[in-house]
Amino acid sequence: MKMFASDLDRTLIYSQRALETLQTPLTEKMRPVEKRNNEDVSFMTKDSFFLLQEIAKECLFVPVTTRTYEQYKRVFIFGKEIPVDYSVTNNGSHIYYRGELIKEWKTKVLFRLEEECIKKELLLEQLEKFNVKGTLKIADDLFFYYILNQELSTDEKNRMTEMAKAVGWKVSLQGKKLYFMPLPICKGEAIKYIQKREGITTVFGAGDSILDAPFLAVCDSPFIPRHGEIALQWKNGNSHDDFTKSSGAYAGEEIIQKVHKLLASIGSKER
Repeated sequence: MKMFASDLDRTLIYSQRALETLQTPLTEKMRPVEKRNNEDVSFMTKDSFFLLQEIAKECLFVPVTTRTYEQYKRVFIFGKEIPVDYSVTNNGSHIYYRGELIKEWKTKVLFRLEEECIKKELLLEQLEKFNVKGTLKIADDLFFYYILNQELSTDEKNRMTEMAKAVGWKVSLQGKKLYFMPLPICKGEAIKYIQKREGITTVFGAGDSILDAPFLAVCDSPFIPRHGEIALQWKNGNSHDDFTKSSGAYAGEEIIQKVHKLLASIGSKER
């Protein structure tokens, strides 16, 4: 059995701001995939959508996101238009099967949090010396992030990263969002759990940020948008086989095309 596990934001789907930032502005080639307050807020190309429908019929498609479950549910294409049995939210701390939280997994994560890292309140105290300019958001009382008001220098980010790493946390900068994530909350461990539970033999994966790196590491075929945090930290990113040639929404389309082609190739060999 095969699985395609993919991050959402800035990998498969894009806000209007992300589209503009990545120089792939909203056009008639794109369709809405997420609503907030009755407004279309995220998009993907129409070709991406149609191919993803085909992929979800051929293998187990698993959305893997740092969003909370409530935020994830705003992406209205999942369930009705694209079949989804498993969804991984909160960066891997929550796994849902057909809309129901898998409590066994949540219990394992909470145990590791107690054993392996300091509490978020203590880390927030240590971060006070950096005077981060932004709005603090807490996600399900498990991790937190800042929506930055001004750009963070590389030096500041590196110093925060080192400090957080020493106490069992990691840091990821995604657009204007600066995430602080406990190491036990990990997309990679969640994907391995689903892989074992379903007897998955082949995993395709896609993601753009440092928070995606652990689950991309367990994939047989990982794909990374060239505009993402991972690619930008790779000195020779443009020549790396895992990176897309396109940026923005068309990077998402390129990834989906590659996965679709791989599935077709495997299918023809099996026949």
